[in-house]
Amino acid sequence: MTASASFRAPRPAAIARWLLIVAFLVFCMVVVGGITRLTESGLSITQWKPITGAIPPLTHDQWMEAFRLYQQIPEYQQLRQGMTLSDFQFIFFWEWLHRLLGRLIGVAFALPLIWFAVRRAIPAGYGPRLIALLALGGLQGAIGWWMVKSGLSVRTDVSHYRLAVHLLTALFIIGGLIWTALDLRALARSGTARPAVLRPFALAVLLVLLVQLMLGAFTAGLDAGYVSNTWPLMNDHLVPEGISWMGSYWATVSSDPYLVHFLHRWWAWVAAVMLILLARRAKKAGQRGASIAINAALGAQILLGIATVISGIALPLAVLHQAVGALVVAAAAWGAHAVGARR
Repeated sequence: MTASASFRAPRPAAIARWLLIVAFLVFCMVVVGGITRLTESGLSITQWKPITGAIPPLTHDQWMEAFRLYQQIPEYQQLRQGMTLSDFQFIFFWEWLHRLLGRLIGVAFALPLIWFAVRRAIPAGYGPRLIALLALGGLQGAIGWWMVKSGLSVRTDVSHYRLAVHLLTALFIIGGLIWTALDLRALARSGTARPAVLRPFALAVLLVLLVQLMLGAFTAGLDAGYVSNTWPLMNDHLVPEGISWMGSYWATVSSDPYLVHFLHRWWAWVAAVMLILLARRAKKAGQRGASIAINAALGAQILLGIATVISGIALPLAVLHQAVGALVVAAAAWGAHAVGARR
């Protein structure tokens, strides 16, 4: 093979490895996002500066200016009057780190994509998919600011609906990165391999999982985990007392903390059954690794969910619960890809 031909040869294996690295970075961002939410740090940075915002305040005057801006929003005025500069710096750090990871992910995706494109190393048909993933990442940044804006006036926290959109988009990106990487790994093993398809059963599993993830995001956004620290009953009742009708079925299901917590607990078992069935199908398809990953992540997630509730939402357990939730998504994407693989 000549140097020119080598320069233009597709490199599916290398691209697959790169996508898995980016997926890991997105996973890290989900974890840091969980810490940001649980420490109520998300509103500490009140401006969106995609470029210059990468540099945190460096002088005392700059810190005082950032603190002054935070003191103008309802969260400080109603909930955190008297906060010290040191306390502010703590919450500022987590939000800054969360945004910094977003910038890092953008660079880690865009620059290699350009490099692979220039070298014509992207296999036929994958260019549009990679560009779509890049665009989705950019959209996620805008969604993050859209979420933060909801808490800068009137409210003392962000909209739980926007929080759900932000989290679900991140998890969808993880799934898309893993699915594309698996397609490329299959292509690297065999030049005749075709992209996997999403089978109807796998789609049904992912939709059930989507509902559970949405309920989890609502639970986090409404602080609904705090309404009960007992399991399996909620404050000695199967169906908790305290559910309030909010004018419509959707508003009640999505906004009442007691009902959201209740649904998140029990829909989890529907999701668990569906994921176990997906794991069995993945094993039958010859992907034992995917089956093990689904069952292991699912088992850990159930135990962590129960432990998080009983602990009264202890920070380490709650963060692990969100982290393993992202691993459940990754494993489910692997399993769905396994049952949809084609040659």
